[in-house]
Amino acid sequence: MSEHQQVALNELQKCITACNVCFDACLNEPHVGHMADCIRLDRDCADICSLLNQAIARNSPNIAALATACVEICRACAEECGKHEHDHCQQCAVACEACATACEALI
Repeated sequence: MSEHQQVALNELQKCITACNVCFDACLNEPHVGHMADCIRLDRDCADICSLLNQAIARNSPNIAALATACVEICRACAEECGKHEHDHCQQCAVACEACATACEALI
């Protein structure tokens, strides 16, 4: 496993956790309807990060393709979460951006 893959695995796990925490916290916000886009992107981001994590672990030939999708979805999630002042959203935005950067090195 390459150094880029090791770094990506670490950032992917952080991102999965941050997205799941944000997803759950958004569901408990008083105006949950305003958080719909954030919630959807949290789920998509956690899912693509989980898939890429597994692909790296098994040395899949699809790592670059999945990493490309992961970068796009992580950046979209970071942008959406960054719009909200909630601490969980801000932490998620940071984790998503770091993950996107790490995944770019896999492409």
